[in-house]
Amino acid sequence: MDVSLLIIQTLNGLQLGVLLFLLASGLTLTFGIMDFVNLAHGSLYMLGAFFCASLTFLTGSFLLGVLLAIPLTALAGFLIEIVVIRNLYPRDHLDHVLATFGLILCFDTLVQLIWGPEGIAVPLPKWLDGQVTLPGDVVFPTFRLLIIGTGLLIALGLYLLVNHTRLGMLIRAGASNRTMIGALGIDIKTLFAGVFALGAVLAGLAGMLISPITEASIGMGNEIIITAFVVIIVGGIGSMKGAFIAALLIGLIDTMGRSYLDDIFKLAMPAEFAETAAPAVSAMLIYILMAIVLAVRPQGLFPPQTR
Repeated sequence: MDVSLLIIQTLNGLQLGVLLFLLASGLTLTFGIMDFVNLAHGSLYMLGAFFCASLTFLTGSFLLGVLLAIPLTALAGFLIEIVVIRNLYPRDHLDHVLATFGLILCFDTLVQLIWGPEGIAVPLPKWLDGQVTLPGDVVFPTFRLLIIGTGLLIALGLYLLVNHTRLGMLIRAGASNRTMIGALGIDIKTLFAGVFALGAVLAGLAGMLISPITEASIGMGNEIIITAFVVIIVGGIGSMKGAFIAALLIGLIDTMGRSYLDDIFKLAMPAEFAETAAPAVSAMLIYILMAIVLAVRPQGLFPPQTR
């Protein structure tokens, strides 16, 4: 086995994992903590990408585009929560699914009206659009390393926010008993609007970071949102720690499966069969993992601890 290729694929898996974590952490806040099923979370991922693309071309700087797109995405999430989501909290999950599926269609149409049907390629500055040489003469893109580092820093920040700040205490208390926390004088509506906006920022940031690698395109969040739901189910619904570990695990499994599964299959079957079966099986690996976790540990690998 080529060690350099293994290191590169491991880093690619970590990069996918931290992007999934950014998306899944927002879902953990809205679904796991606020008990709201938001299928339109992927649309916020798409909005973040398009905001960043437009602002990058407007300012001539990708980093400035990201910094300006973050508050815009937060504002979009805040307004969506006030106008649509707030009225759905008392309803059951089926109403959540139907309403947010309608939001997906609305956002896809709105993006097409504003930005057109074509995707937007986001340019990187020269110092990010290059490669670095790691120990062992492994060459890896600079921007992908930045994504990994950014994701890890945000994971640390979310851990500290949720577990070691007064805001995190209020979020957890409001999730446990919103009536009681409201009776204690806390504005639960504003608190939940802020939490939803934070989830929107996390999803939008994931879209901003992936847009230079792929592009900002209509419906880009509709497929990855399924994987994000798999992450929070495997990790444990409502658990930020579980979302982080499950995201990295799923990112590595998906990347390694697509890279090495055909070689493994060739050890047990003819090459033509292996090359046909490997892509299909690799696409199912994360769902197989989810099925195993649900069968063995239905609450997820790291369910939130009740206090």
